Amino acid sequence: MKNNLKQFRNDLNLSQEELASKTGVTRQTINSIEKGKFDPSLSLVFKLLKVLECSLNELFVYEHH
Repeated sequence: MKNNLKQFRNDLNLSQEELASKTGVTRQTINSIEKGKFDPSLSLVFKLLKVLECSLNELFVYEHH
């Protein structure tokens, strides 16, 4: 799933490590989500939305297949 995670993270001057710490996951998890290789769990999505102060539609781009 495409996302704007890196853009929102950079806008807040957060490193992958800092965002990982704030959401209770590893830096590798954040990296994998940014690269579109991993779809986060619903609970992680809500943590990301809270930390990044954005909406679901802003963070993730749903593509029809």
